[in-house]
Amino acid sequence: MPHRTGSYFHLHLVSDATGETLLMVARAAAAQYTSSAPVEHMHPLVRTSKQLERVLSEIEDAPGIVLYTLLDRVLADRLEERCRALSLPYLSILGPVLNLFQAYLGGENKPRIGAQHTLNAEYFKRIDALNYTMLHDDGQHTDDLEQAEVVLVGISRTSKTPTSIYLANRGVKTANVPLVPGVPVPPQLGTLAHPLVVGLTASPERIVQIRQNRLLGLRAEHDADQYVDRLAVTEEIAFSRKLCGKHNWPIIDVTRRSIEETAAAVLALLAERRRQPVA
Repeated sequence: MPHRTGSYFHLHLVSDATGETLLMVARAAAAQYTSSAPVEHMHPLVRTSKQLERVLSEIEDAPGIVLYTLLDRVLADRLEERCRALSLPYLSILGPVLNLFQAYLGGENKPRIGAQHTLNAEYFKRIDALNYTMLHDDGQHTDDLEQAEVVLVGISRTSKTPTSIYLANRGVKTANVPLVPGVPVPPQLGTLAHPLVVGLTASPERIVQIRQNRLLGLRAEHDADQYVDRLAVTEEIAFSRKLCGKHNWPIIDVTRRSIEETAAAVLALLAERRRQPVA
């Protein structure tokens, strides 16, 4: 019988590293079941028998699905043994993938806990990208936009900042420039040679909804009429599209896209641009 109450079930994520891999996989799977919501129990950095025993105690107190990434075979065997005793479903997320790699590449793999988080060149590239992106958020320091790999432009509430940060975490130096009514667009935007400039837009209804929610959160009372006026917002969007069309910048409609989906679309555009021969 499933160990769940009402529309909730317990989901234990046991990792010998940060647990990011587990979390992404688990949430992608759980999102397919809208009638049941997971109560997530994160157990990161489980590397000793003592740490594992504490996790097993929590699993026993709140039984449910157990997903894990434990490269230490002794710890993994102990976890599986306890899950079987409790009649709980369990799965090694990396196990099938590692078996596939081994079958194709041959030989034994050498377990390296948290290997994806080592301080290598790729790691420092991401940190450098994050530093650049934070310094060039919301139209700051436009004098060196040429150093960016991607520049996002769009009116307020088109998810420029979170998309920029997501891209930076993928190692892509990203700046974003807001398009504000009555404020001149930085002239250097139209002359950029190196960065990919992408326009972000959304439907007027979506923009107005997000802006209204933001104003409620800020408890704003003055000078907000134009900000949430549908006609004014429609004019802002039209200006944004016209500007992108003038410079031949690609446009992404974020109305029904998550930040991850928007970033994936930007990365696809960037990859396509890099494949094009240099003139």
